[in-house]
Amino acid sequence: MKTKDEPMKTYTLEDITDKHIGKRGTPKREAFESELRLDLIGEAIRQARKDRHLTQEELGELVGVKKAQISKLENSLTDARFETILKVFKALNAKINFNVELLNENIKLA
Repeated sequence: MKTKDEPMKTYTLEDITDKHIGKRGTPKREAFESELRLDLIGEAIRQARKDRHLTQEELGELVGVKKAQISKLENSLTDARFETILKVFKALNAKINFNVELLNENIKLA
């Protein structure tokens, strides 16, 4: 049993994720990370839309899709085409940045 004078053990988010989801590079961890990124994109769309005082229906009209598609994007319920996501951010007059990190530096071209 822990005494009052013993310091409480702390864990990093990485430690907890490794333990409960899996280490980086494992299929379960990769799926988790991918889903998390999609959630962040959906939340960014929702926040930008609200900042512009647009309804989902109004944003859909600007993009050329139905309200249901905007809802699915915001709630990460669909694997949207990259082109659609770009159109949404363009309609929201939002600047987007994508960071591509090459994990394997030994790339060979035929």
